Amino acid sequence: QVQLVESGGGLVQAGGSLRLSCAASGRTFSTYAMGWFRQAPGKEREFVAAISWNGGGSYYGDSVKGRFTISRDNAKNTVYLQMNSLKPEDTAVYYCAADIHSNSPPYEFDYWGQGTQVTVSS
Repeated sequence: QVQLVESGGGLVQAGGSLRLSCAASGRTFSTYAMGWFRQAPGKEREFVAAISWNGGGSYYGDSVKGRFTISRDNAKNTVYLQMNSLKPEDTAVYYCAADIHSNSPPYEFDYWGQGTQVTVSS
């Protein structure tokens, strides 16, 4: 079992930045991949970013490439999402997720946090 708790969401103006955090517990954090997803009202859940168990590989959705950066600190059992140059269309609930089974992509995330709201005003 893995428990995930996101934090860091909020309201920001377009062009601004936010950093989301996701604290994990329950299994050895350094043994599994992590990801971020988002879901805006009326839209399907969208892949944002993923990172391998040791941080050696990172992957991004097309809509956030070059603006968002995923990272992890295995000593703190935490994964981060640095979001820069935010746009109103980035407004969504952001979820972190864990894949405890896959050693490499494609990942199949099976544990999810409760989400944190990010709102970008124009």
